[in-house]
Amino acid sequence: MTDIIDGKKIAADLKESIAQDVAQMDTTPGLAVILVGDDPASHVYVKNKILACEKVGIKSFEARMPKKATQYEIAAEIEAFNDNPNVHGILLQLPVPDHLDSEALVQKIAPHKDVDGLTIANAGKLFLGIEGGLVPCTPQGSLLLIKSVLDNLSGLNAVVIGRSNLFGKPMAQLLLQENCTVTIAHSRTKNLKEICQNADILVAAVGREKMVKGDWIKPGACVIDVGINRMENGKLCGDVDYDAAIEKAQAITPVPGGVGPMTIACLLQNTVKAAKNA
Repeated sequence: MTDIIDGKKIAADLKESIAQDVAQMDTTPGLAVILVGDDPASHVYVKNKILACEKVGIKSFEARMPKKATQYEIAAEIEAFNDNPNVHGILLQLPVPDHLDSEALVQKIAPHKDVDGLTIANAGKLFLGIEGGLVPCTPQGSLLLIKSVLDNLSGLNAVVIGRSNLFGKPMAQLLLQENCTVTIAHSRTKNLKEICQNADILVAAVGREKMVKGDWIKPGACVIDVGINRMENGKLCGDVDYDAAIEKAQAITPVPGGVGPMTIACLLQNTVKAAKNA
């Protein structure tokens, strides 16, 4: 019988542990979120992050900026949070409006406050396997979900579909650190179906509705679906054809209720880690 990985439950347990940790700290961890423009999804994400902070005892700081805000104005907000001793984590909510250089803005964040793990310093530490860096939240959460059903990842074949800096590349690095044999696949990969059929661990993060079919899945595989797509009927689905995959997989994450809740839980965890390192 296939194990449905309950991201909500695992995230709730992690948040409870974080709340206990925060309660014993001398310093109250602080998370600053910079939101530019009026993207509805971004506003929902930020609201959820603020509510999650409140529940575990992390102090929230916000900078809500108009869509027409300049590169200089947003950089100034980042610098102010960099200099604020009560702020331990800084998050620039992506995407930002098209006229802004998001990469340059992210690199303005002090690496020790970069709770998204996107600065060159943190990405470099992850790539080199150096302890102490901050790791992107969604890959970190995905690894925890994998470990909830697999005791030992060493020697397993892992396939990550997607090569973004935010998810695909760091996910591959985390799996390498667990001694997996890792393949990064993407939109131009040839024989993608055959490559996936070899995967003991299959992680899909491409943003294409039900792209991964049931016959792509190796019997007994662990499937992590990072995609969130809205179908014509208004319902959400992942990058994996869930109904077909559940017939083959040993374990699989649902969409919604799988990876999503873990992202915010790991953001809180990164903020606490940053506060302890301050």
